[in-house]
Amino acid sequence: MTTELTQALRRAGVGDVLSDGLSRAAYSSDASLYRLVPQVVVRPHERDEVLATLAVCRDAGVPLVARGGGTSIAGNSIGEGVVIDFSRYMNRVLEFDASAGAAVVQPGTVHATLQKQALAEGWRFGPDPSSHSRCTVGGMVGNNACGSRALGYGRTSDNVLALESVTAAGEVLRTRHGEDRADVVAASPVWAGLDAIAQRHLGVIRPEFARFGRQVSGYAAEHLLPENGFDVSRFLVGSEGTLTVLTEATMRLVREPSHRVLVVLGYADIYDAGDAAPSVLEFSPIAAEGLDKRIVDILTARRGPSAVPDLPRGEGWLFVEIAGDDRAEVIARAHRVADGCGALDSAVIEDLAVAATLWRVREDGAGLSSRSARDRPAHAGWEDAAVPPGRLGAYLREFDELMSAHDLTGLPYGHFGDGCLHIRIDFPLDRPDGMQGYSEFIDASADLVAKYEGSFSGEHGDGRARSGLLPKMYSPEVIALFGEVKRHFDPAGLLNPGVLVDPAAPTDYLRIPAAGRVSEPLALKYLHDGGDFAQAVHRCTGVGKCRADNSAAGGVMCPSYLATGEEKDSTRGRARVLQEMVNGSLVHGWSSPEVHDALDLCLSCKGCASDCPTGIDMASYKAEVLHQTYRHKPRPRSHYALGQLPRWVRLGGRMPKIANVMLGLGDRVGAFKRLAGVDPRRSLPELAPVTFRQWCSTHGVKTVEESDGQPDRVLLLTDTFTNHFSPEIGQAAVRVLRDAGLEPVITSRDGCCGLTWITTGQLDAARRILGKTLDDLEPAVRQGIPIVGLEPSCTAVYRSDALELLGEERAGGVARHTKTLAELLTGLDSWSPPDLSDERLTAQPHCHHHAVLGWSADAQLLKDAGADVTRLAGCCGLAGNFGVEEGHYDVSVKVAEHQLLPALRADPDATLLADGFSCRTQAEDLADRKGVHLAQILDPLHREVT
Repeated sequence: MTTELTQALRRAGVGDVLSDGLSRAAYSSDASLYRLVPQVVVRPHERDEVLATLAVCRDAGVPLVARGGGTSIAGNSIGEGVVIDFSRYMNRVLEFDASAGAAVVQPGTVHATLQKQALAEGWRFGPDPSSHSRCTVGGMVGNNACGSRALGYGRTSDNVLALESVTAAGEVLRTRHGEDRADVVAASPVWAGLDAIAQRHLGVIRPEFARFGRQVSGYAAEHLLPENGFDVSRFLVGSEGTLTVLTEATMRLVREPSHRVLVVLGYADIYDAGDAAPSVLEFSPIAAEGLDKRIVDILTARRGPSAVPDLPRGEGWLFVEIAGDDRAEVIARAHRVADGCGALDSAVIEDLAVAATLWRVREDGAGLSSRSARDRPAHAGWEDAAVPPGRLGAYLREFDELMSAHDLTGLPYGHFGDGCLHIRIDFPLDRPDGMQGYSEFIDASADLVAKYEGSFSGEHGDGRARSGLLPKMYSPEVIALFGEVKRHFDPAGLLNPGVLVDPAAPTDYLRIPAAGRVSEPLALKYLHDGGDFAQAVHRCTGVGKCRADNSAAGGVMCPSYLATGEEKDSTRGRARVLQEMVNGSLVHGWSSPEVHDALDLCLSCKGCASDCPTGIDMASYKAEVLHQTYRHKPRPRSHYALGQLPRWVRLGGRMPKIANVMLGLGDRVGAFKRLAGVDPRRSLPELAPVTFRQWCSTHGVKTVEESDGQPDRVLLLTDTFTNHFSPEIGQAAVRVLRDAGLEPVITSRDGCCGLTWITTGQLDAARRILGKTLDDLEPAVRQGIPIVGLEPSCTAVYRSDALELLGEERAGGVARHTKTLAELLTGLDSWSPPDLSDERLTAQPHCHHHAVLGWSADAQLLKDAGADVTRLAGCCGLAGNFGVEEGHYDVSVKVAEHQLLPALRADPDATLLADGFSCRTQAEDLADRKGVHLAQILDPLHREVT
């Protein structure tokens, strides 16, 4: 059927049709618990292609689901027929009217794209979901999204001025907020019939709808009432693509206030914070968000204490934003909030940077809460219920009791000023009785929300998660009304079937129970996932942060997606393909083409390990896939040449002059590079005539054993890159350490972390190599000698990968003793940095430095030294062997063009600070700019020369 459907779509003039297994796997889920594999993915360029797709679906009887950013938490944007992805091409702001405060957008326009343009003109698009960096306006219209600032700016439905959408029958409907009812009814039989339905049901619409602001579940029938102007534009908002397919929207903008102040209120617990939320509303806040201590604890555990600024005393908090154009009035009102809402403690935060950091804690809540306090996977099955704000505290207490009764835990947060609770819960869906327990809990939860006269959905829509529960919230007459409306618009049931009307059970199509455990034999230990590869890849909840440009917050993830814009090249897309491999019904086995195609452009940068709120580590999964695929089998040429680079470098280091002649010849003859799997456009680095270890032997740097008994020793890791390519960096580090009153020492023999073997999936060899090096480092660990790494990627292996390869007992001591140079120096009470006020630096942190080690110590050191630093985010694009391999050059350059190359062009006189050998190589290869290491900047010899 897939082949015939694909051919029919192409004959109809639809240009971008994906029917391969990789694409179908990548689109098999969204940010929900659900999995439905589509037959075909269509990515339309214009409305005519949408109409053509609908015509083919009508003729074939194939259902269609509209999709934006794929961030739906309720399973609203997946289906078994055609998934139509608007985010690839129909993603533009078509018109922006700065005088009227309105914008016309296509459905695939990312919220952040519209917001950036609006803010530049002094406007703002009011609704701002936590997924604003990647969610689309079309998806927001589909779900009636709200976000943190709905208190001030309203829901999406409150901000819609006009819509253009098409019915399953192919009729183009154009509606405008505020149109006269008679004109609307006369415009189309669709509206006339809808008006007749509404008139027959006035008696149930009036009492059962619009009881409070976050009543999002079901169709928004209140907008059809005569007293509300029969507003069909706002009625369509929140219909989840079940009635029409949106092709264009005109959105209202609001003036951006001149001043914002964040007030943080601390309470004894989250329940007291819920009790206090209504009192905050008296001060007309823009936002009033609730946060629980458990989320803060997880964030600090994941990213360190500096990840969260100091919070007021308490274990539950309200984040209250006050805004306006009169600064004095805003600050005064903020202090009244701090004093007048019964908080144990409070803080008024005027510093916008600190406020932004706190808001990021809140925004990452959904992903951060994907692991429960018991370190079990937590899920979004009962995610955004809402109750009238005055009843929130009582509801929270009773809901927590319900979770305890079912032996479940979660991390609560939410829009407390609106009465909306977000929580992910550690349903044991991987257990045989998991689905039964899930069903019993959500049934009981629905009963509880109904008792409080709340809404099962407060902003994410009902989707597949809650549509089957609507009879618990609405009367039989309302359920019949929903069915009548659906059949009027879509009699054949083509548009998003199974959602809102005639729904599947909430336990149908669950993704995780379909996946079995994958634990033996694996090369990595998956210490945080119970040794289960399936659980590891199911860390991805689909929140889609990997589809956003995270560089503004210093992030790296996901460079390949930013380069290609393809779902398959996002961390989420790769995770979905691996999940399908684990499931085994669409993608079959480690060596399947779909798996390798999805992972081909993964740079192994580890950006997702720190930037993805779920902590997914695609670099490790890629290494495992390559290991399982090629173990005891022939490998790609680059695995031998680049994956075993340290071996060849050590051999060449015995005769560096001869080796450099051969490298120079290979550099000039592209065919030689291709034989090694190297792109011919890449240059080959020269070996140093004297290695770092050789230099140490003539400059008084002893081994650990030779220096036994000497005080203040520091073990310098002699990685391959420093030893053979950049010994001047090691030399500078020796001088810096001696200047700091420390005595650098080295191991008695050459060692290697096995990084290149790891990234190419040669994990058995990596384990052996790394094990020998750990043996050499063990004496330093026993004596409490700090271990300092100079090459970030190698240093990160000792802190992270070694644990996964060899376990805590074998590698834990080295991991705990290993530091970066900046971490060591900033931890010394007796050391202060030199004056670097004359240094202007463009800093490119290595991806592994950012993701595994953290660059905060480096940033603090440079700040204390007075250096003028422009820190770049994102990946340099070389990423070890990735950018050197044939087939990756163009993407490597495109990644470099995201941050690194523009920054170098913008400031040609700045010094490039790049600790990573890859980063320095990329800059020299593509921009003819040499980079320096932090050790060289701090080197006393360098300071004397300058």
